[in-house]
Amino acid sequence: MKHVITLLGIFILSGCQTADPLSGEKDPKDKWWSLEFFSPLYMVGWVEASLVEDIQGKVFNHGTGGIVGTGIDNLEADFARGWPRGKSGGIHTVAGADLPRRVYVRWQSVVEPQTYRAWIDIPEAARQLMHTSTHRRCPETPEVPALYLAALHVGLAPGGVIQVWTRNECNKPVAVARAQAEIEPLGPHLGKSGGSYYPLSIESKRYIERYGIPYGSW
Repeated sequence: MKHVITLLGIFILSGCQTADPLSGEKDPKDKWWSLEFFSPLYMVGWVEASLVEDIQGKVFNHGTGGIVGTGIDNLEADFARGWPRGKSGGIHTVAGADLPRRVYVRWQSVVEPQTYRAWIDIPEAARQLMHTSTHRRCPETPEVPALYLAALHVGLAPGGVIQVWTRNECNKPVAVARAQAEIEPLGPHLGKSGGSYYPLSIESKRYIERYGIPYGSW
């Protein structure tokens, strides 16, 4: 009798797991994840280099992230103050990497101008969110598949301020880490450009002339 009850319990639990409307285990998903850099509007920067160390201790060269912080040519509001509401950019997968342990970035803050570098520690809570985002559906929309791709969004601001977000199962950004970069003593391009920075756009120049750089808002 005990064996029958035990088997019945197993069947019931198995049925509950199969019927879980929020399970995204079988939803289509990318086996890698994306690392994206961005900056506040008008606070133009150039990501020179980036690395990822995953939880297995392997290091991946993520390369340059290109230009960040391009403006929208609208001087009617102080758009650079605070982080943009949308935390997104181009998709740049870290092929072959397990979930991240830490991320390195070196970038030019063109508006200052200054060159910064930093290793950013990624907490366990962030990795759990990244996993959940592609394996669980949003309770608000259980009919919609789980996210196809987990991501880290790394915000780079003047003064060397770094803020990191990932996304939860409802595709909403969640702040997971913060860091303060140090100045790269060799300057832009590790001293190979003769001190020359990426050119500042006309839109950014006009914005800074009107509003300045909103240090402390990030």
